[in-house]
Amino acid sequence: MKAMILAAGRGKRMRHLTDSMPKPLIKLWGRPLIEWQILALKKAGFKDIVINVAYCADKLLEYLGDGSKYGVRITFSIEGYTHEESLETRGGIVKALDKLVEQNRSEPFVVVSGDIVTDFPYKSLKSAAKKISEGQAKAHLVLVPNPSYHEGGDMGLEKGKITRQQKQYTYGNIAVFSPSIFKDIPSTKTPLFPWLYDFVDQGLITGEIYEGNWANVGTPEELEKFEKLPPYCYE
Repeated sequence: MKAMILAAGRGKRMRHLTDSMPKPLIKLWGRPLIEWQILALKKAGFKDIVINVAYCADKLLEYLGDGSKYGVRITFSIEGYTHEESLETRGGIVKALDKLVEQNRSEPFVVVSGDIVTDFPYKSLKSAAKKISEGQAKAHLVLVPNPSYHEGGDMGLEKGKITRQQKQYTYGNIAVFSPSIFKDIPSTKTPLFPWLYDFVDQGLITGEIYEGNWANVGTPEELEKFEKLPPYCYE
């Protein structure tokens, strides 16, 4: 199973840090944010990683290379070289689909954001992927308790299925997808939501709640706060 790291955005709330650098290359605990994600995926057994890039794409390509220095194989899905060319989440996944799924095959794949900080055990997603392969669901989302900056939440969870009622949880930017839901749609600039809610309403999206360490480092103040904490162990 392959994994995709989303790294095409700019991170507007992190300016001035991202005026000349993509947010995933901002350093935390001595390493770029995206590097922690690569190490976490490797630890979980993911060796083939696709990374989508747009804003400051050349810097990500140069820094990460082919992944050999991490013991993985990195393939880039280049959407462009500016923020305006980024395709957002759904569009980015569609564009990268041929790199995520081998020809004439339909294995699920993992998608995570390159700028979250978490010790979520990615290896546990393989059981969700098995259920998707068996046709029991079209996707599996990891939810987290609503952070202070998003108290309204995104969705709920009932009997293992994602719902749009009781929005006490936020999408944690960690998921497993069946490639079938992305086939035959254009790779235009499109977010994941509200499009994915059509599948939620059909009862086709499972989920789980993670109450461990997780954060979307969205501001310089949050970055400074995390710098004072012990680093999560990914190696």
